[in-house]
Amino acid sequence: MVIGLGSFNLQRLMKRLYRLLILLFLAGTAFAGWKYRDPLLSFYRQHIAKETPETEIVPDPARYQELIEELSQKRESLADRYAEARTAQDFSSVISESRTTLEITLPEMMRCWLGTPWDFHGTCETPGSGKIACGYFVSTILRDAGFNVERFRLAQQPSQGIIATFLPKQEMYIRASVDYDKFLKQVTDRGPGIRIVGLDSHVAFLVVPDSGEIRFIHSSGAAPKCVVDEDRENAGVLRRSNYRVTGNLTDNDEVIYRWLTGEKWPTKL
Repeated sequence: MVIGLGSFNLQRLMKRLYRLLILLFLAGTAFAGWKYRDPLLSFYRQHIAKETPETEIVPDPARYQELIEELSQKRESLADRYAEARTAQDFSSVISESRTTLEITLPEMMRCWLGTPWDFHGTCETPGSGKIACGYFVSTILRDAGFNVERFRLAQQPSQGIIATFLPKQEMYIRASVDYDKFLKQVTDRGPGIRIVGLDSHVAFLVVPDSGEIRFIHSSGAAPKCVVDEDRENAGVLRRSNYRVTGNLTDNDEVIYRWLTGEKWPTKL
């Protein structure tokens, strides 16, 4: 009986160890999946997602040209109204409508570039016509939206210089070594708008609508190495960067005014 009981207890012990090993394996797999979620997502996009061409997003140069022309006409109309304004309320109304126009149209223009290949030296001027670097993506969108900028010179500046071209230093929001979710909360708490965001070695657009659900739109040197539109969960480049500086273009009345009047923007070095 003693031998039989010992054998029974040993079997129970082995079953418990087996279950424990399974639980440890599952927990380890889950932890590894969480820790390496960004590389896994990049691998999926590069090697798996591209195998489904029916969902592939391609550049839309025709729509891009339409948006350029529509926005140019709208800007001219708003500029005429601003020139004819006589009261503070009239001026404020035109500035407000201009801000709304830009916040609607700029993201749509950016998305016309989706799928355009990235290259460190890329300088193409229309969606899908070649390759484009991150700085040229930003400067080209702004130029085509009616900002009178020096496209080549602006694109070649560090991200902080690009933002400084439009905004004073006190309107730059600079953060380093800040937790990703905390950073996004700090940004969204400061209100909606079209922001330029500079990272460790990258520049992009950060679109913050009234809902606070950000979109990170940029020409990405990481997989899939093209222009992409990413939500907060999939914005791996933004998440991994230690340094982040943002400037809200559409929240500044002077920026809106100079867009309306077509005033030149000398590049800040």
